[in-house]
Amino acid sequence: MTDYDVIILGGGAAGLGAARAAIREGASVALISDAPLGGDCTFTGCVPSKSFIEASRQGLDFAAGLERVERVVATIAFGENAEVMRQEGIDVIEARGSFVGPRSIEVEDRRIEGKNVIVATGSRPAVPPIDGLAEVPFITNEAFFDPRPQPKSVVIVGAGPIGCELGEAMARFGAQVTIVEFADRILSRYEPDASVLVEASMVRLGIDVRTSTIAQSVRHNDGRFSVDLGAESIECDEVLVATGRTPNTRGFGLDEAGVGLDRQGFIQTDDYLRTNVKGVFAVGDCNGIQMLSHAADEMGRLAAWTALRMGRKYKFDPNRIPHVVFTTPEVAAIGVLEADAPDDASVAEVAMSANDRALAANATEGFVRLIARPAKFTKHRAGGKLIGATVVGGSAGEMINEVALMMRMNAYGFRLAQTVRAYPSWSTVMQKAAARWFYEYEGESARPPRRN
Repeated sequence: MTDYDVIILGGGAAGLGAARAAIREGASVALISDAPLGGDCTFTGCVPSKSFIEASRQGLDFAAGLERVERVVATIAFGENAEVMRQEGIDVIEARGSFVGPRSIEVEDRRIEGKNVIVATGSRPAVPPIDGLAEVPFITNEAFFDPRPQPKSVVIVGAGPIGCELGEAMARFGAQVTIVEFADRILSRYEPDASVLVEASMVRLGIDVRTSTIAQSVRHNDGRFSVDLGAESIECDEVLVATGRTPNTRGFGLDEAGVGLDRQGFIQTDDYLRTNVKGVFAVGDCNGIQMLSHAADEMGRLAAWTALRMGRKYKFDPNRIPHVVFTTPEVAAIGVLEADAPDDASVAEVAMSANDRALAANATEGFVRLIARPAKFTKHRAGGKLIGATVVGGSAGEMINEVALMMRMNAYGFRLAQTVRAYPSWSTVMQKAAARWFYEYEGESARPPRRN
């Protein structure tokens, strides 16, 4: 006998997305979480970091920035707490659950059975094996937004989205910021010229950016940190580690269920988010496919639909999920990078300085780069089919959603060129870029992918 149609382990973005999708299908749902619902995105990730960044740009001080974070987090968390979920018909169990069989979960000293189980246990900050780091009071994003006096100096280990966003905010609040990155550029998952523009902006803010640099050891004495970079040591008040995420897959009895993990501890799934155990799915950060809150929400819904809609399967496609770094300038991307585009792709590009809205805002740094592959019959005559884009500049995080919609609709590129935007809005630059697929516009036309 089963107790629920769907049991969900974890109450972050993926778990909430799965629970709400399942309840709308008429299923009985148990959502098990020993942490407040909302997860990392609500409490220590997306919501607080963007609140903090905006506060720094609006001229607030550090203390007021942290107060805004607390206020915004509380407001958003209130709309997705356990009581709200219960009112929606979801049985929320505020405890830790663990597998004791393929679809059997032990929670609060009882065993419950599910026709389907969706694992959505999320991730936590990854901590690199730096000598001495484990013995010092470094922080990650999990503690970064806790109330405290403003540090005068900060060393940030890692120049991905978290490190770059919080580094910019701290510099705007007046701290001396050093960013240490072992790769040869910041934001290494994005286009190289996007990295160049963001780094230049950081340098103008007074941030000391150290790429191709490894933090070899960290010490802490008399309330101060010393970070050894090999050629020199940097003294600072605070060390923030922002070197990625690692999955929360230990302590949930996954071995008891027979669920397979990869070498890094992520749960292995197929394209439909199914694990190797029938009726068990893994969604969100714990599967490592795409560690973004909106991707997690999408995975949760798709897994619930596949589990509950008989004879139907829903594939998760990470190439159709946009992602944004909210630095100055913003960097937004979706799908393939230019270096990974097929040889027969066509790249339409325009500098943000050609955008009248950017000129009006005196924010002309950046570009729009659209990548399309030839369609089966029309080739590039209709603009081809979009397979990737990068937008750098003002409102990039909003403009990338145009491309996401086009890719979701499997529409031809000419739709981007045809669509009339309000003038002078930021998104008019998308039309200028797309026009280059069809003719020379303002002296430029589309080109093959560059390979450097």
